[in-house]
Amino acid sequence: MENLTRPKLALVTRRAREDSTFRFTSLAHLLNVEFLRECYKSLGKEKACGIDGQSWHAYGEHLEKNLVDLVERLKAKRYQPLPAKRVYIPKNETELRALGLPAIEDKIVQKGIARILEAIYEVDFYDCSYGYRPGRSCHQALRVVDRTIMRERVNYVIEADIKGFLDPSSYYTSVNED
Repeated sequence: MENLTRPKLALVTRRAREDSTFRFTSLAHLLNVEFLRECYKSLGKEKACGIDGQSWHAYGEHLEKNLVDLVERLKAKRYQPLPAKRVYIPKNETELRALGLPAIEDKIVQKGIARILEAIYEVDFYDCSYGYRPGRSCHQALRVVDRTIMRERVNYVIEADIKGFLDPSSYYTSVNED
């Protein structure tokens, strides 16, 4: 079956580009089986499991059945995401960084919603914005900064570290804590 969501997303993007005041009220119909199958296939196959312990491969063994059930729950407003599994990875020799690992089904829904939101909001971003955007990377941003500093007249460079703006206690914990 052909996925009609991609052309619909293109229409959403066109509408967002043409009328920045337009308010999208319901896009949940885009979360259909075909679209969620694409989202599933785009996920990392070897990523860590969430709190349910289900891997990408295990979910895929009954993919069609799982996706039909997921879409039914989404439409009936019975879908409930599971809590993220909390794990800690080393940040450096003395600190750990907390990670939340969502369940595979939650990752699929998150990916679908992210793609819908990108279709709406990507048109609002400046071309010089690189963070968390599709088809862009920190390496591309660094190349632009390098080219600008090396080839254009620059009066000053400002470096900012946003860590101080965040509450570090919610993100880091000491390795030596009990």
